Amino acid sequence: MKALLALIAVTAVWGVTFVQVKDAVAIYPLFAFLAIRFAIAAGTLALPAANRVRDLGRSGAVGGAFLGLLLAAGYALQTAGLERTTVSSTGFITGMYVVLTPLIALLLYRSRIGLAAWGGVLVATAGLAMLSGIHAGSATGDLLVLAAAAVYSLQIVLMERYAPCHDALAFTFVEMAAAFAGLLVVALAHGDLSVPHGWTVWGALLVTGVFASALGYLVQTWAQRRTSATRTALVFTMEPVWTAFFGYTLAGDRLGALGWGGCAAIMAGIVLAEPAAASVLAGKLDTLRLRFSQ
Repeated sequence: MKALLALIAVTAVWGVTFVQVKDAVAIYPLFAFLAIRFAIAAGTLALPAANRVRDLGRSGAVGGAFLGLLLAAGYALQTAGLERTTVSSTGFITGMYVVLTPLIALLLYRSRIGLAAWGGVLVATAGLAMLSGIHAGSATGDLLVLAAAAVYSLQIVLMERYAPCHDALAFTFVEMAAAFAGLLVVALAHGDLSVPHGWTVWGALLVTGVFASALGYLVQTWAQRRTSATRTALVFTMEPVWTAFFGYTLAGDRLGALGWGGCAAIMAGIVLAEPAAASVLAGKLDTLRLRFSQ
């Protein structure tokens, strides 16, 4: 239960950062923002992790570095998509990793998947098609976010294999450092790296670097020592719900009937794929409905 509650808290942090990041990358280069974000994340964990990194061994260090590069790729795709589409659309499409995670587990480890999960994929894909028709966003942005969701799903599946075998703090530090290194190379190649200015950018960097990245992924590594990849992805369905809430209250997102219909279809696909999600989502959606009606 503690692991699940900790993951839910992480999704709330991730949900609110969509608004901050969208504002920040509108005035500061994307890859430079992400490189500095993960530099802050690695710096946050560096001192407490310093004496533990050696204990990871070769397999832990290589695994952490690989997962860090996956995170770098996922965030690059997601943030590029966020530049082109709405906050709410980004959150809901990202939530499709609850459907993609068991599919990737099937491909990599031959984990069994039922007909309900395949039905969830079809329903969620239909919802994505509806979201792609919203004039406020773009099909390109939505597809970039979908690609990011697939990368995140792979990271969750692999984390289930690595987390029980390695120290959470050291492993997460290596992840953050590898993500920083990968994004730094891209930022330098683009000639984008410069000193950030203004609270809009620095505020987003500090919140995403310390809380959403360093502490968020430390919690994920710790929690996946105690729960499965599929269950982790299931809890992460709270992220798009939080994102919709913060997109509505902070960013002024108004998706209209087609957009909310697409969101509903994606959430229906998630629930169909993982029926246990119904009880979790019902309480949160009731809360959102009450707030929207006020």
